Amino acid sequence: MARPKRKDKTRTVLRTGELQRSDGSYQYSWTDENHKRRYVYSKTLEALRIKEEAIEKDKSDGIKAEARYVTLDDLYELWKDLKRGLKNNTFENYKYIYETFVRRQIGSKRVSTFLKSDIKRFYNYLVDERGLKPATVDGVHNILHQIFDMAVDDNYIRNNPTNNVLRELKKAHCFKTEKRRGLTRPEQELFMDYLKNSNTAVYWYPVFAVMLGTGLRVGEVTGLRWCDIDLENGYININNQVIQDKNSKKLILSSILKTSTSKRSISIPKLLITHLEGIKAQINPNKLDCVILNRQNEICNPRNISMEFTKKVDKYPNINQISIHSLRHTHATLLILNGENIKVISDRLGHKDI
Repeated sequence: MARPKRKDKTRTVLRTGELQRSDGSYQYSWTDENHKRRYVYSKTLEALRIKEEAIEKDKSDGIKAEARYVTLDDLYELWKDLKRGLKNNTFENYKYIYETFVRRQIGSKRVSTFLKSDIKRFYNYLVDERGLKPATVDGVHNILHQIFDMAVDDNYIRNNPTNNVLRELKKAHCFKTEKRRGLTRPEQELFMDYLKNSNTAVYWYPVFAVMLGTGLRVGEVTGLRWCDIDLENGYININNQVIQDKNSKKLILSSILKTSTSKRSISIPKLLITHLEGIKAQINPNKLDCVILNRQNEICNPRNISMEFTKKVDKYPNINQISIHSLRHTHATLLILNGENIKVISDRLGHKDI
């Protein structure tokens, strides 16, 4: 005897997997490729069957059923676990960008629901409301593009919604490539005089003075120890940089530098020797032997130094297109203007080639 067909309250015949619930809404259930029971719901039977069609299309296209429940944050965590081949500082910067600009805004959104228009809207928000610079939006896009590419490869979605979005954004906002430069001599004098004579900013004067006088990267400056400095003969040995430990998340001194030529010995000018002697005479001894410490007498976070530099530079609207790395550019520029050999400058900066 044939089994009677199931019907809803309006006597409409329901398909396999369909069910009308006690509140009048509808449910569709099916078993995914992992033998896990899945459910979707709708207020009307028509809306439910639209979802059913989408599910059947996903099945035929090989899209994973769990993609409907996976969020951007979920895939970001997977991307973090699988990502290889990046310098520690670069990887930490990627994580900082995601946590700062992406997670709270769109991280909880399900990956399968993202449209290209959602990405455009998000990028416009970053530019128009958060006031991010092109380089920072580039960083956000770089991470999202990799995550969505992984989602496509793993059959969570069909297409990468970030494709070509940044190109359109740059055209719409007339983004120009920011050309990094060094401080001019007047800018350098203006900025350093401000730090030296300000009650609130004088704390940062030694940090930026060392960077200007040596061309060290910000991580190398924070990793500099007194045992690395020969004040008598005027030399600094760059042996360490500050990084964040992957496991403990604490700041540590690492002997693994950015490039194979980053470990080097450089001469320092007499003015900087005098300045360092003054710093050493005023500070309290610390077990880390670090030259630059934070106010808690601990390792100084390179990112905090970058942020403080930006805050101080913002006091001078006429000094634009400047970042903490500009101090390194300034040092190199001054050496070139003084007629220094280009190979010597390259070695001094720890570059692999000129």
